[in-house]
Amino acid sequence: MRKQLPLLLFVFALFVATIVFLIFRPPRLGLDLRGGSVITLQAKPNPSQGIPTITPSILSEVRGVVERRLNGLGVAEIVVQTSGDDRIVVQLPGVNSPAQAEQVLGKTAQLEFRPQKRGTEAEFKTRLQERQLLSLELSDPKLTPEKKAELEAKLEKNKQAILELFEPIGLRGDLLVNAQATNDGTQWGVSLQFNKEGGELFAQASAQVAGTGRSLGAFLDGELVTAPVVDAKYAETGITGGRAFISGSFTVESATNLAIQLRSGALPVPLEVIENRSVGATLGADSIRQSIWAGLGGIVLVIVFMVVYYRLLGVIASGALAVYAVLAIGLFTALGGVLTLPGIAGFILSLGTAVDANILIFERMKEELRAGKTLYRSVEAGFDRAWSSILDGNLTTLIACAALFFLGVGLVKGFAVTLSIGVVLSMFTAITLTRALLLVVINIPQCRQPHYFGVERIATRPQATT
Repeated sequence: MRKQLPLLLFVFALFVATIVFLIFRPPRLGLDLRGGSVITLQAKPNPSQGIPTITPSILSEVRGVVERRLNGLGVAEIVVQTSGDDRIVVQLPGVNSPAQAEQVLGKTAQLEFRPQKRGTEAEFKTRLQERQLLSLELSDPKLTPEKKAELEAKLEKNKQAILELFEPIGLRGDLLVNAQATNDGTQWGVSLQFNKEGGELFAQASAQVAGTGRSLGAFLDGELVTAPVVDAKYAETGITGGRAFISGSFTVESATNLAIQLRSGALPVPLEVIENRSVGATLGADSIRQSIWAGLGGIVLVIVFMVVYYRLLGVIASGALAVYAVLAIGLFTALGGVLTLPGIAGFILSLGTAVDANILIFERMKEELRAGKTLYRSVEAGFDRAWSSILDGNLTTLIACAALFFLGVGLVKGFAVTLSIGVVLSMFTAITLTRALLLVVINIPQCRQPHYFGVERIATRPQATT
């Protein structure tokens, strides 16, 4: 009995810690439970821009542009995923006006170049320092939600202040043909290429700031991305020809990142909305309520069956089942999972898997008791004989979950994740916790009654074999 105490104390501490964790950090609800919109977009080839087919890299670039634009909606927990060879699925929790999201997705340019206004040099420097400090404070993981919201508001105000220091001249992202990380032989930088109209505007903008110490700002969604200065030799004509090179203290990585940011101002290929559906908040609330009742009802029925049919063994299994349920939800939440209806279905299905393991063990135990073995030997033999069946069954389920996760999308993946977590934890609770509880209980004389285990008698010593 003493050997089981450390394990039981560990599980009890883990059980209490998980409950406290769930109180302060409840599971996040998915789109089908909170309500919101789902938009499926299809990327179309753009032969005029040299993109005859949609490649994985093009689809990834489009996904980044879409994600950046949707962030401007101010909606929390937006999910943007690629699906198949040319589709992007967007989930917008809490957005009941998908038309707004469609409008944002339909815009073709968020990138803009602006020359800095005269007499703003000192304020620009101050604003940049303020932005650095705010960004540093926001990176603190210990921030409270209130403090984080306060800093984000200040950062947004700073962003607008910086934007107003630059003069709009109509040099937008759709006039930028390309931006690439380039090494000119001495240093890394970013080369820009504009079309004819963009080249003329860029020459005009660069002439305004050349040799003055003021900069030419590139803004993405109104946020300053980079602000290079222009050499004095371009003061008369500006940088002509539609091509420019941004130099500075770039590394390969930082130059590549800046080029990606600049390119993301315009979609490389057109997008078509092929599905736009919404889930009402009322339906979400109903789904939650019905799922909770279904889960509780299922658990109660399982516990009643286990206690009536397996008696003391059923009571022990029910306790292990309660621990299993709390640990499964806690682990799923700690891993950052989003609870959806298929996820709840996977969780309820895993409850059946957990009970199934206990039934296999108990039936083997009863067979050993009827064969005349002692309680201790029956417990050990029951677990040993049932282990291979439990392992085979759970491995088969895990293989199916792996297939659903890697081949499925969205909600199907959520189902696979919750079921996998449940299957793994059910093995832990069945093999370790149930076993430890049984070994403790059979050492209590009052609990060693035959009818508690569903048999007519219990041998006090091993029967001799012939």
